[in-house]
Amino acid sequence: MQKMPERSIVQTITSTRLKVLIVIAGLATAALLPGCAAASKEAPLTPQQRQLNIESFDYVWTTVQEKYWDPQLGGLDWLALRNELRPQVEQAASMSESRGIMNDMISRLGVSHFAVIPAEVYDVIGPPTSEGAQDGATGIDVRVIDGQALVTAVVARSPADQAGVRPGWIITRVGDTDIAAKLALLAREFEGKRYEDLVYATAVQGRLAGSIGDSVAVQFLDGDDQVVEREITLAKKRGWKAQVGHLPPLQVWIDTDLLEGNIGYIAFNHFLDPAHVMPVFNDAMRSFMDADGIVVDVRGNGGGIGGMAMGMAGWFVADKSRYLGTVYLRDNELKLIVFPRAKTYAGPVAILADGLSASAAEFFAGGLQDLERACIVGSRTAGAALPSMVEKLPNGDGFQYVFANYVSAGGEVLEGAGVRPDIEVKPTRAALLDGRDLMLEAAIAWIREQK
Repeated sequence: MQKMPERSIVQTITSTRLKVLIVIAGLATAALLPGCAAASKEAPLTPQQRQLNIESFDYVWTTVQEKYWDPQLGGLDWLALRNELRPQVEQAASMSESRGIMNDMISRLGVSHFAVIPAEVYDVIGPPTSEGAQDGATGIDVRVIDGQALVTAVVARSPADQAGVRPGWIITRVGDTDIAAKLALLAREFEGKRYEDLVYATAVQGRLAGSIGDSVAVQFLDGDDQVVEREITLAKKRGWKAQVGHLPPLQVWIDTDLLEGNIGYIAFNHFLDPAHVMPVFNDAMRSFMDADGIVVDVRGNGGGIGGMAMGMAGWFVADKSRYLGTVYLRDNELKLIVFPRAKTYAGPVAILADGLSASAAEFFAGGLQDLERACIVGSRTAGAALPSMVEKLPNGDGFQYVFANYVSAGGEVLEGAGVRPDIEVKPTRAALLDGRDLMLEAAIAWIREQK
C-alpha cells in the first residue's frame, strides 16, 4: 500500500466534475462524450493484466478499509463484500468488466466522490501527460432545463460568439448525436438524483470539447424555433490550466466587475490555483469596500481546494471564532475556520449558485449561509460535498476515494442534499432570449432591499 500524502485540510481536493465524467463514461450512453464510445469487443486480458486488476481490487478494498472516514463503513460487512467480489475480478474477461466489479463494490457505500477512473476518461478531459487534448472549446455554456440543452451563456469573442450563437438557443444535435434522445437516456439513470443537473450539463459540454482547431457541427433551434446549423472551430478555452496532484488539469478563470448601482461582482469556476486566483479575489474585495453590495457567482463552480473557501470567507466575517463547517476524518476532526481580514466587508452579500455548484463551492455557500452572512440565490447545489483524493492503481486506472465527511456550521450534511437557496430562481428560455440573467437580477434586487 502506498501511504497517503500528508496534507492539511486547506490542500484537500474536493472537485466533483471528474466524478460526473466517470459516471457518464460507465453508461451505455457514454457516446455523448468524444472518444468514450464503448467498443463492441475488448481484447482479452493477458495474464499480466489480470494480475494487475486483482492487485488493483485489493488496493481499492484496503484503501477504503483503512482511510474511509467512517470505520464502520456505514454498517457494510466489508470483508464479506471482498469475499463476494474478488473471485469475480479473478474471472473477469475484460478491463471494463473488472472495473465494473470494483465500482460495484465502492458504490455500496452510497456516497459521491468514489470511483475507479478509466484511462479513456482521462483522455477525454486531458490527462496530465497529454498536452493539448480537450483544450479546445466553443465558448458555449449549457444548462439542461426541462430536458432541453439550453445555451445559457456565450463567451465574448469565442468561436460560438463569432458564429452568432446566442443564449436561449436550444442545442438539438452535435455531430451525429441527437442530444434530446441522449438526455432522455441519461434521465432514466439519474432523474431525481441530487447531482442530475451536473451530469446532464457535463454530458452536453463534453460533446462540444476537443482539440484546438477541431471543428464541431452543432444544430440549434434559434429564438424563432428555426433550425440553425453551425460548423464551429474550437479555440483555446478561457482561462489558464491548473493541476493538483493526480487530478487531470482543469482550466481556471476568474472575472471581477463593478456593476451598475455600485455592486461588486466576482465569478470564478474552480477553487483552484490559489497563487493566481486569490490575489485577483483579494484585489477585487479591496476595491469593493465601499460597494452597496457584493455578488459572488459560483454557478457552475466544481469545487477544488477547501482552504480557499476559508480565505475568501474571511473578507465577509469579522469574528475569528466562526467556521464554515467541520471535516470529520477517521481519527480527528477539523474546523474550516474563517480567517478574518484586517478590514472586512460588512455590507450585503449574495451568492449565486446552481446545480453545477459542488464541493468547495458548497462549503463556501453553505457556510456563509449558516453564518447568516450571505443570501444564496439560484437553485439547490449538487450535493457532492465530500473531501476526496485520487491515486493511481496498479493496472493504470485512477481511484478517487473519500477520506472525510463534511458537516456545515449549521449542522447540515450537504452530501446528497446540497445547499438550499434562500431565493430560488431558475433560468428560463424566454429570459435568456431577452438577454436577461434572472438569478443575477434577483440578487441585485435583494441587495437593494437591504439598503
